Amino acid sequence: MARRWIRPHAWGAGGPRDWTLDPAGDWYQRWLSAAALPVLYNWVVIVCRCCFPGVQEQLAGLWLGLDWASDGLYLLDMGLCLHTGFLEDGVLVRDRGRTRRRYLRSPAFRWDAASLVPLALLCPASAGPAARANRCLRAPRLLEALERWETRTARPNALRLARLMLLALLTIHWHACLYFALSARLGLGTDAWVCPNATRPLRRYLHSFYFSTLVLATVGDTPTPRREEEFLFTTAGFLLAVLGFAVVTGSVASVIANVSAADAAFYPDPAPVLRYLRAQGAGGRLARRVTRWHWHLRAQRKPPAEQEALRHLPRGLRAEVAASVHLPALRRVELFRGWEGGVLRQLVPRLRPQVFSPGEVVCRRGDVGHEMYFVREGRLAVLADDGVTRLAVLGEGLYFGEISLINIRGNTAGNRRTANIVSIGYSDLFCLAKEDLAEVLAEFPRARAALEAKGRRLLLRAGKLDAGAEAAAAEAERRARALEGALGGLQARAARLLAQLEAGAHKLARRVQRLEERLRDGRGGPPRKGGPAGGGGPPGVHSPRGVQGPPKARGVPRAQGPPWAPNGAQGPPKAQVATGVRGPPKARGPPGAQGPPRAQGHPKAQGPPGAQGPPWSHNGAQGPPKAEGATGVRGPIRAQGPPMARGPAGVRGPAVGRGIQAPRAGASLGVGQQRHPLPGDGDTRR
Repeated sequence: MARRWIRPHAWGAGGPRDWTLDPAGDWYQRWLSAAALPVLYNWVVIVCRCCFPGVQEQLAGLWLGLDWASDGLYLLDMGLCLHTGFLEDGVLVRDRGRTRRRYLRSPAFRWDAASLVPLALLCPASAGPAARANRCLRAPRLLEALERWETRTARPNALRLARLMLLALLTIHWHACLYFALSARLGLGTDAWVCPNATRPLRRYLHSFYFSTLVLATVGDTPTPRREEEFLFTTAGFLLAVLGFAVVTGSVASVIANVSAADAAFYPDPAPVLRYLRAQGAGGRLARRVTRWHWHLRAQRKPPAEQEALRHLPRGLRAEVAASVHLPALRRVELFRGWEGGVLRQLVPRLRPQVFSPGEVVCRRGDVGHEMYFVREGRLAVLADDGVTRLAVLGEGLYFGEISLINIRGNTAGNRRTANIVSIGYSDLFCLAKEDLAEVLAEFPRARAALEAKGRRLLLRAGKLDAGAEAAAAEAERRARALEGALGGLQARAARLLAQLEAGAHKLARRVQRLEERLRDGRGGPPRKGGPAGGGGPPGVHSPRGVQGPPKARGVPRAQGPPWAPNGAQGPPKAQVATGVRGPPKARGPPGAQGPPRAQGHPKAQGPPGAQGPPWSHNGAQGPPKAEGATGVRGPIRAQGPPMARGPAGVRGPAVGRGIQAPRAGASLGVGQQRHPLPGDGDTRR
C-alpha cells in the first residue's frame, strides 16, 4: 500500500505546511505501533513498582526517565490525533479545523486527557508510583493497534494466538503482583501459603509468578490457605481461572476453525470424493489419482478455487488482483505478444486455472470446442490418431484450441478439435471460455483480426481452409451488411414518416377542435336584452308560467294553405328570397324571463278533439296535448307557424320567405310592443 502523508495546502509562501494524517495509510499504522508501547509499559511496570518496593527503590532513576518518555509520547499522540483525518461520504476530510473539532468532541479526547492528569501533584508523596495509575486509561489505543496489526498481517491467525498469550501473561503478572502484596501484608514466610522471605527481588517475583500460574491454570498443587484473606484470594483466583480458561479455549478453537476454513476455501477436501468412490465400488486406481492430485495442489500452492476467494472484492479491485498474479505468465504467451494492455486486463479476470494430472486427456480430436487453453506451467503432447505417436510437445507460453472458438470463413473443420492433447506430467493451464473470448474481442477489433489471421495461417498449414468457401462467405457477409444498412435506412424513413403522420394528425385534430368551437359560437344568438332583475316586462307584468319561446326564432319554413285544405293539397314550390337577407335576430327577454313553451288550458277543461286554446290563455287553462285536424294537416309546433299547408296534389302554396324570423311565441312583450298574430292563431279547427 502506498504511503499517505497528505499535504493539502500551505499557510503561506515559504511558511510551514499543514498536513493531515490518513488513518488508512502506512504512517498512521507505524505511529500507532509506537503509541502502543508506552501504554503497554504502564500496564506492566506500574503495578510491579507498587507491589515490589525494592524494585522501585533500586531503579528509581530508570523509572523516572521512562515515565517522562511515556508522558511525552502521550502528549505527542494527542497532537497527532488533532491532525488525523476522517472519512465523510467516502472522502478524506483534510480541513484542520474540522479534524480538531472532531477529536476534541470525541470520547477519546476525554480519556486521553484523563490519562495525563498529574495526580502526583495532588496526592501525597507517599503514594509513589500509584499516582500514575491513570496512565492505564490509554488501553483503547493498545487495542486499536492490535486490531490494525491483525488486518494488515499476512498471518492473522498467528497474531491472534500471540495476542491471546499476551493477555494471559498480563493477567498472571497482575495476579502475581497482588499475591506478593498480600503476602507482604500478612508477613513473608509466616506460613506455607505466603511468599517466602527471599532477599533478591527477582526471586520473590518469580515465586509469585509461579504461584499465580498454578492458580490461574487450574493445575492444582498449591499450598492450603490458613487465613481468611488467603481463602478469599485463592477463591477469587480460581474463579478468574475458570473465566480465563473458557476465554482461552474459545479463542483457540476459533483460531483453529478459521485456519481450517481458510484452508478449505483454497484447497478442496478430497474426503467426500474418496467416500463416493468407495460407496460406488470404484476405488483403487482412481482413488489414488484423486489423492495425488489434491496433494500436488497443496504442495505446489496452486489453489483451484481462487475465484471463490476473490468474489467479495469489487470488480475493479478483483481484476487488479488477478492481473498482478497472472499477467506476467499471460504476457509470456506468444499469442498475446503485441496486444494492447487493455485486452489482457479484460482477459485475466475471465481465466480459470486448471491443473491436469499425468496422462490426463485435455481435449480429443473431433470434440466440440467450448474453450481454449494457455500453458502456464508443464508439458503437453499432441498425439496422432493412434494415440501413441507424438506430433509435437507444448510447453510454457504456448496455447491451443483457439481455432474452434473463432469463426474463420472457409474452415472445413468447423468448431471441432483438430488434435488429441494429453498432459505429460502435472500441467497448470489457463482456460478461457468461448463466450468470454467473444465478449472481449467484440470490444477490441484489432485483437480479433490478429487472432483470426493466426488461426487462418494454422488452417492453411494444416490444409483445412477452403479458399472458395472463404470467398463465398465473405461475399455473403458483405451482402448481409448491405442489407442491414438498407434495412436501417428504411427504418429511419419509416420513423420520419410516422413522425410526420403524427404531427399531421395532431394539426388536423386542432383544426377540427377550432371548427367545432366556431360552430358552437355561431349557433348562439346575441345576448338577451337586459331588464329588471327577476322580470321580463315592465314592473308588475309577468308572463304566464310555463310559457317559453323557441330556442331560436326562425322564419316560416314553408307557407301552408288553410287548415281546411283537402288531403294532399300542396302549395307551389318553395320561393327563395334574395341571398344575404335574413330576418331580425332572435328576440329575447330580459334575463330570467321566459315565454311559455306551449299554451295549455285547464287540465280538466278540454275543447273538442283537435281544438286548442290560444297561446295567451291564462295559467291553468289547457287544451288537449296536441291539436290534430284532418289527415295530413298538422298543427303548430311550439307556437310556430304551421309547418306546411298541403293542397291538392301538384298545387303548392305561396313561397316561403326565408330569412324572416318569427318572434318568440308567447314571449312577454316590453312596454310599447304589440304582438302580431301568427297564422292559425285562434283557429281551433283543422
